[in-house]
Amino acid sequence: MAIVTLLSDSGESDHYVAAIKARILSTNPGLTLVDISHHIEPCNIAHGAYVLKSVFRDFPKGSVHLVAVHSTGEPNSPFVAIQLEDHFFVGIDNGLLGLISDKTSQNLVELNSITSISTTFPERDILAPAAAKLASGVSITSLGRPLEDYRKLVNRHVKATKRQILGHVIRVDRYGNLITNIQKSDFDTLSKDKVYTVQFGGEKFRRIHTAYHEAEQGDCFLLFNSAGLLEIGIYKGNASELLGLGYDSPVNVLFEE
Repeated sequence: MAIVTLLSDSGESDHYVAAIKARILSTNPGLTLVDISHHIEPCNIAHGAYVLKSVFRDFPKGSVHLVAVHSTGEPNSPFVAIQLEDHFFVGIDNGLLGLISDKTSQNLVELNSITSISTTFPERDILAPAAAKLASGVSITSLGRPLEDYRKLVNRHVKATKRQILGHVIRVDRYGNLITNIQKSDFDTLSKDKVYTVQFGGEKFRRIHTAYHEAEQGDCFLLFNSAGLLEIGIYKGNASELLGLGYDSPVNVLFEE
């Protein structure tokens, strides 16, 4: 059964999410709808991209992902449908979709380009019908005019040498944990047979845990999470508040020869 996921900054106190689902199910009531999140911070492209990038590959290939974050966008930002890594995405070309993968798109079309409509609710009136059609087997190339490229923003990049990894916090989750862009694969390669020190906010640590509960309540833990990213937290506490760190705070790993 075809899957359509939904990611938005609409919250759940209004009718918006229900209206989007209603339009999808009106097109094909046999589709399976899965909510990724509707609590993306309003218009926060980085938050939406982080959540979508972290989970879309867990769904079966061929899944359709409706992305409605900052959907009013900027002037002249087109609505697009993208086939990428054998998944389909519909959303506005505001840079979010360009942050979820470094792979080249397999197909790219501009929605609302053949029979254009004007609407203040594009998530329902443009994105939802396109997602439903894709999930029902309609070819992406029939949904709009082909585009050559879509907007790609520049992520914060890790700087790595034999002596150090310079990273940043890319997300503070609802627990206050600090998720960085330092990847386990890079750390494993560079830390082999070396003593390391992780530095952030004036703190220094020389241990990386394998589970959250390895730290005592109120103590700081460092581990590589399920996404393979270095995460810093306070066990049963809020690391962002207690350490005074947030989005874009520097986190460095230093290696001793």
